[in-house]
Amino acid sequence: MHVGTQDPPQDDSDLKLLPQLGVKNICASPPEPWREWDVDLLTGFREKIETHGLSLDIIELPLESRPIAENGAPHVFLGPSDERDREIDQICELIRRMSLAGIPAGKYNVTILGILRTESTYGRGGAKLSTFRYAELDQTLPDVADAPAEVMWERIDHFLKIVVPVAEEYKVRLACHPQDPGIGDQTYRGVARVLGTVDGLKRFVDMHASPYHGLNFCQGTVSEMLDNPGEEIYDIIRYFGERDKIFNVHYRNIKGGSLDFVEVFPDEGDVDMLRALRMYRDTGYKYMIMPDHTPQVVGPGARRTGFAYCYGYINALLQVIEAEDRSKLRAN
Repeated sequence: MHVGTQDPPQDDSDLKLLPQLGVKNICASPPEPWREWDVDLLTGFREKIETHGLSLDIIELPLESRPIAENGAPHVFLGPSDERDREIDQICELIRRMSLAGIPAGKYNVTILGILRTESTYGRGGAKLSTFRYAELDQTLPDVADAPAEVMWERIDHFLKIVVPVAEEYKVRLACHPQDPGIGDQTYRGVARVLGTVDGLKRFVDMHASPYHGLNFCQGTVSEMLDNPGEEIYDIIRYFGERDKIFNVHYRNIKGGSLDFVEVFPDEGDVDMLRALRMYRDTGYKYMIMPDHTPQVVGPGARRTGFAYCYGYINALLQVIEAEDRSKLRAN
């Protein structure tokens, strides 16, 4: 395991800063439109990152966490159409190009609505906290799709049956992010968020099973699905970790749980982050541990400051884990 980031570097100074903060592995994507990502462009992007002592471990496929209309491939999880099939074929070609460019993994989202949040709240020292309270969610907004659960599962199945064999052929891991937040078995604006429950994620990884089909395991998002994340999250990490279905970890803490939570600094939430990290270690997880969201702090460069805090926190806990492993080796 090693600390990573998906906070996009804006310029060369950011690429220089990351190794100074102990970050050597990143998720990043070229700034050009994704349909222009040919093998030469992807190779050049990777090589530029490597000149700064960094490793490009993952890029983001054009299936982002934003509402569907804002995605790079907006038709993939809508109904059957020529546009859907064309975009899926283009994603398959992108997977092939990634492999030829030496990029081992891509992350993506299955979403129509994007991330749902309600009005922000405030935490320690006045830090602004991303918040979700289902009771405050606007229920008057019109439906955006007719997508009950089984329709969503049909669309997911269609996508996976095409892209997973390509990923397997070219040995590119595909890491899917859970839907943030889960709202149980309910629909919102006509859409079922089927990857917003643990049972849904279990069903997902069993579909078209492959060593190259797994999860961008967002610990914060999975915690948001649970009634008592401080007790339940560890067995869920074990379940997916033992099956080698975790390809990236978003290492985030929350206060609260299902339908009512706030995102907080990693050291102050309901989840024991060291215990969670031990579970990743014990199941053989070997990729990045990264922050994905952080509370909004004050001052210039606020986003970078929040992420820098989390890098230091993760590095410190990784040192604890490494010390424990050395102690076990000496004892044996």
